[in-house]
Amino acid sequence: MSGLAIGAIGFVVLLVLLALRIPIAVAMIAVGMTGYVVIAGDVALLAYLKTAMYWQFSNFGLAIIPLFVLMGQFAAKAGMSTALFRAANVWLGHFRGGIAMAAIGGCAGFGCIAGSSLATAATMGQVALPELRRYNYSGALATGALAAGGTLGILIPPSVVLVVYAIIVEANIATLFLAAFIPGILAALGYIAAIAIVVRINPSAGPAGERASARERWQALLDIWPVMVIFLLVLGGIYVGFFTPSEAAGVGCVGTFLLAVMRGGMRRQGLFEALLETAQISGFIFLILLGAAIFNAFLGFSEVTQLAARYFAHSGLSPLGVLLGMVLLFFLLGMVMDSLSMILLTVPVFWVIIAGLDFGMDPEDVKIWFGVIALIVVEVGLITPPVGLNVFVINSMARDVPMIETFKGVVPFLISDGVRVALIIAAPVVSLWLPSLFKV
Repeated sequence: MSGLAIGAIGFVVLLVLLALRIPIAVAMIAVGMTGYVVIAGDVALLAYLKTAMYWQFSNFGLAIIPLFVLMGQFAAKAGMSTALFRAANVWLGHFRGGIAMAAIGGCAGFGCIAGSSLATAATMGQVALPELRRYNYSGALATGALAAGGTLGILIPPSVVLVVYAIIVEANIATLFLAAFIPGILAALGYIAAIAIVVRINPSAGPAGERASARERWQALLDIWPVMVIFLLVLGGIYVGFFTPSEAAGVGCVGTFLLAVMRGGMRRQGLFEALLETAQISGFIFLILLGAAIFNAFLGFSEVTQLAARYFAHSGLSPLGVLLGMVLLFFLLGMVMDSLSMILLTVPVFWVIIAGLDFGMDPEDVKIWFGVIALIVVEVGLITPPVGLNVFVINSMARDVPMIETFKGVVPFLISDGVRVALIIAAPVVSLWLPSLFKV
């Protein structure tokens, strides 16, 4: 049997294992090692593991992942999510649908320091759901808005998924953070617009809240100054050259830790919980990285990647047609896979193909533009059925809301996402303008 046939079989077996709910890391390791042995032998596999794995995980750049995860944990302990939601609520809550809009604003703000979608959704859900219930928001709008708002955690920098993409394609992490900033703001505005349309069609879905006084509004803004300081310190320090991204993540950890201590959220138990959660999340990410490395090495030996690149190069499809096909595949995979797994499984193959196409742009710009597109479509997968992880997280907090209602609630936000993807594909300048201003 040819290596190509073995590679194709391995890919199908991997999808079957995922459908059977085998953890993605375990599935990729099992299929990758088995395929590697069949093609190259067990001695070659052991030689690969003893060298490639060491060099991958001794990469200092990977330190940024647990540091950003820990920063998000400390931020949650510091009560930043509550302050962010309250600030957004006193400015927007008196509008029809305003409390749901405030939840989106709070998710966007927390995403600036969390870097994780699930963490953003879970943390903001605990804060915003009681207020949404108090004003009798429909279950669909309340849970749908929070599930969609959670996706801002991986789009608005810093983003763990974007860091992983940068490592895979050897891109500049700071440049990718800049490129994702405007699309992230557009995402938040698009979600707010979606809520405004929903409550215009069905006013009872999102009643208006109470109007806050001018003093309450300005006091709420003063309460979130630490978030702005940490955000500017971390990202600003990168762009002015004070820190590398990994160093900036360390600075952010220290800042959020001190803030949590000052606000009383960081006692011995709180510190232990933050460290344990960070270790678990980071271990999960690194295990997936290991699985992806082994599986992609197997695909490389089977020449599936090279064949796919040659096929698309001579398929007669335009570069835009190839890109749209990849976007569709991202969307379909997002129905059954989590965002990080999808990036690790597809980007090593897709990037080889994209890099060989002519989009009329500088190759580095294509790398940035494709990364933002991939990130947005991966983000959409977090709220699509049947395995929208954010939907499950939020629905578990609102057990009185049927799962089908939550999935109905995310439909307007999925439409907003579709418009945003089309805009960024049609106008690359949306993601490339900021990086062109700051050469980092």
